[in-house]
Amino acid sequence: MDLAYTFSGFVVGAIVGMTGMGGGALMTPLLVLLFGVAPATAVGTDLLYAAITKSGGAVVHARKEHVRWPVVAALSAGSLPGALATIAFLRAFPADYRTADALLRNSLGGALLLTATALVVSIVLKRRGRDDAPRSGWRERRILPATVLVGLVLGVLVTLTSVGAGALGVTVLLFLYPSLPAARIVGTDIAHAVPLTLVAGLGHASLGTVDWGLLVALIVGSLPGIWLGSSLSARVPERVLRSGLAVLLALIGARLLF
Repeated sequence: MDLAYTFSGFVVGAIVGMTGMGGGALMTPLLVLLFGVAPATAVGTDLLYAAITKSGGAVVHARKEHVRWPVVAALSAGSLPGALATIAFLRAFPADYRTADALLRNSLGGALLLTATALVVSIVLKRRGRDDAPRSGWRERRILPATVLVGLVLGVLVTLTSVGAGALGVTVLLFLYPSLPAARIVGTDIAHAVPLTLVAGLGHASLGTVDWGLLVALIVGSLPGIWLGSSLSARVPERVLRSGLAVLLALIGARLLF
């Protein structure tokens, strides 16, 4: 069983390194459905797994100058307070956890399916020679508070479900910062996910919902996996990477809904 955990960590780590998403959206359902881990324990363990795994990916992307640090700071200004507030809520109202988890998963699944469709449309428009539209004056004025607000929503979602740091984060960044190359979108999202999942994971540890033995087994496989995925991400053409992101978003959304 430990070898199966390790192999799963490697596969998910490689996907996270290459696309910036798939950690919680793939690992949490995998732990619950395939390995029979309790949902609350799967979420808490996966959050710390993501924090450690994505640290390796963040280093690789930072060395390749794929991280927009001002964007990471703006996202964190919203997500870290959101994560802390959510942990406080879970501590005060533990009985409401499963209901909130189910509702958020269904909402996120529908949003990811819609976003995947929008990404496909944007890819088609690019092939026809229409590049991303330039920023409007409104976008220039509102981009910072919008990024902080997105971070706040991510902080709540990720802490409740362990899903969203990668899948939703990459999607929103693609629309907020359309001029950024896909590799920088991925690198920025991974860098932001590290402090968010660490704070949320430590919060879950204080609630007693972390399996430390399982965490170690996952990390043994994930670190080489995310190093491999992060190294390959810049070599994949942007059109291919965006197409892959759209497909992965659709699969994750369908998995969350069904």
